[in-house]
Amino acid sequence: RISDKPVTSAVHLADQTCPTRTDVPFVSQYQQVNGVRKKDVDVSREDGRNKLAYCVTDIPPWYLCIFLGTQHYLTAFGGIIAVPLILSQGLCLQHDSLTQSHLISTIFFVSGLCTLLQVTFGVRLPILQGGTFTLLLPTMALLSMPEWACPAWTQNASLVNASSPEFIHVWQSRMQTIQGSIMVGSMFQVLVGFSGLIGIFMRFIGPLTIAPTISLIGLSLYDSAGRSSGTHWGISVMTAALIVLFSQYLRHVAVPFPTYSKEKKLHTSWLYIFQIFPVLLGITLSWLICHLLTVCNVLPSNPTAYGYMARTDTKGDVIGQAPLFFFPYPGQWGVPSVSLAGVLGILAGVISSMIESVGDYHACARLAGAPPPPRHAINRGIGVEGLGCLLAGAWGTGNGTTSYSENVGALGITRVGSRMVIVAGGFLMMINGLFGKICAIFTTIPIPVIGGMFLVMFGVITAAGVSNLQYADMNSSRNIFIFGFSMFCGLVIPNWITKNPTAIATGIVELDQVLQVLLTTSMFVGGFMGFLFDNTIPGTKRERGITAWNKVHEDDPITTMESRKVYDLPFNLTERFTSSSWVRYIPFCPSYTSSELVSPENSDSLSSIREDERPNVTPIIISVSP
Repeated sequence: RISDKPVTSAVHLADQTCPTRTDVPFVSQYQQVNGVRKKDVDVSREDGRNKLAYCVTDIPPWYLCIFLGTQHYLTAFGGIIAVPLILSQGLCLQHDSLTQSHLISTIFFVSGLCTLLQVTFGVRLPILQGGTFTLLLPTMALLSMPEWACPAWTQNASLVNASSPEFIHVWQSRMQTIQGSIMVGSMFQVLVGFSGLIGIFMRFIGPLTIAPTISLIGLSLYDSAGRSSGTHWGISVMTAALIVLFSQYLRHVAVPFPTYSKEKKLHTSWLYIFQIFPVLLGITLSWLICHLLTVCNVLPSNPTAYGYMARTDTKGDVIGQAPLFFFPYPGQWGVPSVSLAGVLGILAGVISSMIESVGDYHACARLAGAPPPPRHAINRGIGVEGLGCLLAGAWGTGNGTTSYSENVGALGITRVGSRMVIVAGGFLMMINGLFGKICAIFTTIPIPVIGGMFLVMFGVITAAGVSNLQYADMNSSRNIFIFGFSMFCGLVIPNWITKNPTAIATGIVELDQVLQVLLTTSMFVGGFMGFLFDNTIPGTKRERGITAWNKVHEDDPITTMESRKVYDLPFNLTERFTSSSWVRYIPFCPSYTSSELVSPENSDSLSSIREDERPNVTPIIISVSP
């Protein structure tokens, strides 16, 4: 939220024309009192303040687009930089900060590009794209195989020569395998999305599959968080404490900021900065403290001493070495290669990513004041995300892209649902990826500061997965068994396989590699167990939580006209396509009949729809992508 009052007079117009979504989950307009529904006086007093300033199709002033776009970009900052920093461990790049900065530049550039594609041609909601932990987990499992273990000399900073052909071959050969696996695995997501098969998949996936899958993403990364935090527990705990302080205790504290407008000239607006940027503020403050401790020589200067990694000068002159401009391009790390084991591991991550994204689409639609996304928009969104993963693989981010639920939550804070704001954010990410020195700055973040961020981030991911169980009947012994057994297997089996890498010996090398990757991916093991038992052990749909999920997909016929304004293809492509009868057979193309359209008279009354006349939809998927 920027201010309790409109920024410009254009907001007043937006409030009059933008339908107020009364089903936004942050506000309850009615209370049940003695069996009678009565208006909540306190909430009705704030109803005007909870109206959207701008709808999905509105275009705010350019300066507001830049400001709010920057906000969305900074909100995703922590998750985006976390992916290449974790991946660098498996790529043997711990002591090559310059290459790390190039990976950060690449993932920022591709995330911005994929955001533009998603907003323009995909689901067309104001939803940001970025790196995902669902693909990071199988990638790290692939790199943990014996043949991809980092040579011992790459772990010693004094022995690493980042420009030597031998070192370049070590990390680029690994990156090329990851690239090829992601590109082939992403084709499955493209197929599922554009063919409309996502609807069939979702019939068999409920909270008892989703909960262990997402929870194990966070739990399985505990070792990475522990290693990073263990370099200096004091700094890590301080970073985690600051993030918790800002995001939980100070989130409702508004800070005055000077602003300027033509009407009010120079005046003060109140910004909930702690709620919007808790991770960024926590990292920045800890980073600054580490810099002061480094300058004052409080931290040890001996590389072998405990606490040395908390210094801000351990990466040398990486900022001076980084080029001012860096232009990422496809194939910049060499020709991708394909690993069957890697592809199957990536498929497990892709399926999890698709499930999360469907939930994000519905949550984003509610917060942005849009009707529930129709099937063709969901199909397009999943298909474009698949294309985004394909582009990420080709560019060499070492990861894919998915929808960011953190930015979906930011829509509820700012009350600006315009997709032009996300377009501005996408352009800013692309521009940031072109400046090599800016991304090099991020590599100087001390490792214990990153570890503190991981402590909070991975914990939230774990809890987000568990929260999906609220839709299932957890008083049922059936459900308790499925969830408990799935979680325990997802922890035990990968841990045992990792400690006994030679245990799998079928006599077929390729099959051994496939089983090695899949069985060391906690997310796959737990999700597969949950999926298997949830669909084979007898139970009602309400008991399994499927009923709550189906409510998300209920169509609201009165919003058909409004839906067309939001989800139709751009550049009048919908009108061109609907003139042909064969379009109805294409799952990702909108097709309408006269009986499905709402007359203009009825469409004008969309804003007056009461809460009790709308379907009560609640997303079953609560996700944190990174």
